Amino acid sequence: MKKKNVTIILRERRGACACHRGHQVGDRFDYASERGKLCPLAMHVAFPYIDIIRYGGEAPRVRDGRILFSCPDPDVLNIFELVPEEQPDDQE
Repeated sequence: MKKKNVTIILRERRGACACHRGHQVGDRFDYASERGKLCPLAMHVAFPYIDIIRYGGEAPRVRDGRILFSCPDPDVLNIFELVPEEQPDDQE
């Protein structure tokens, strides 16, 4: 089975305050190589979704089919998208 990598993309900010970690709309993170750059609060929420995706499951999706989750900071409320990507066999 090919293990999927996941790209994490910051799609929008719904809260009134800027992100305390400095993330901006449009920021992208490769889970395999850049997960340490993502805010620990956001990563705490993202991890169960990512774990499901990487091991072959289907993460919950919103009405338009995307996999979205939100930052738990109520002043910021960043909305992130998870984009699953197949990895080549030699990277398993």
